[in-house]
Amino acid sequence: MKKKIIIIGPAHPLRGGLATFNQRLANEFLAEGDDCSIYSFSLQYPDFLFPGTTQYSSDPAPEGLRIFPKINSINPLNWVRVGRTLRKLRPDIMVVRYWLPFMGPALGKIIRTAKKNGHTKIIAITDNILPHEKRPGDIPFTKYFLKSCDAFITMSEKVMKDLRSFEKIKPAKQVLHPLYDNFGDIISQIEARKYLGLDPEDRIILFFGFIRKYKGLDILLQAMADTEIRKSKIKLLVAGEFYEDEKPYTDLIDQLNIKDSLIWRTQFIPDSEVKYYLCSADAVVQPYRNATQSGVTPLAYHFEKPMIVSNVGGLPFLVPHEQVGLVAEPEPSAFAKAILRFYELGGNYFIPHLRIEKEKYSWEKLVETIRSLANDIQK
Repeated sequence: MKKKIIIIGPAHPLRGGLATFNQRLANEFLAEGDDCSIYSFSLQYPDFLFPGTTQYSSDPAPEGLRIFPKINSINPLNWVRVGRTLRKLRPDIMVVRYWLPFMGPALGKIIRTAKKNGHTKIIAITDNILPHEKRPGDIPFTKYFLKSCDAFITMSEKVMKDLRSFEKIKPAKQVLHPLYDNFGDIISQIEARKYLGLDPEDRIILFFGFIRKYKGLDILLQAMADTEIRKSKIKLLVAGEFYEDEKPYTDLIDQLNIKDSLIWRTQFIPDSEVKYYLCSADAVVQPYRNATQSGVTPLAYHFEKPMIVSNVGGLPFLVPHEQVGLVAEPEPSAFAKAILRFYELGGNYFIPHLRIEKEKYSWEKLVETIRSLANDIQK
């Protein structure tokens, strides 16, 4: 039966993984015959709170999607207005993305206002309950948001555990983060490297995505200084924008004398170029200090790239060891050994396992879970 669905969260012209996810989810609802639109942000972050260069994408708007940039994250009067608009629209289901406590007051107030229609069911997709970097207000803002929701979806056991430390009764289900299958098809490594100007003969591993301390790029840089890694002439391609000061990393590179082992592409990677970076690499490396789930993992699955990941959070569950990749402790020597082990086994060793495992990561499963939770909610 056709439903009216509204997704609350970032979307074009805002950039990044959340926007990409929300747009792909909206397309899945539309493909299944629902009426779906996205209510996004007119102001997501004040500029002084945003660590990157710009919040906006240079890519064209996605075709066939209705995106309404209405939410101002710091204006309480706006929260009431948006909530009243949504209350009148009477969607059957509102899917709300929650990734940062900063958004708790705005999203919580909008939801509370909208659900006064006595009809709309609120399901939150909680990327994080508590952030990777702690800030004042995290706990009260999170509590305020969670109390406004009817049910929850998490994409890792760690987030489910965090959720249940706050909310023990309301329905919640865990699903795998679906594949990012909207960045194009797999292309040959030769074609990808030609586009990026990379040597087709090099051994290249990839660190992909924005750079913050918890993602452990410094651990990987120290691993690249390992004697055996140097002898193997492996290169590290770093593709992503700094969301913190770059200087400690460049100082570490100079200290380790590994500049010749690095390919430095530290700017935001537009959606149109993502496939070239993934397809150019032999493996994707995630040396995270802590993790819930990662958007890079389903991206690697889509492009059938083996992964080398830290033994933290949900990553070992998502990347079965010596099947779709390798799991290592988040310290330099362990990652150096894992990188060498990857080349010992060879990339083709992992491909059959990757192709089997990736079948679990579907948008249909996520939509099915949202519908199931909505049916469980009593109004």
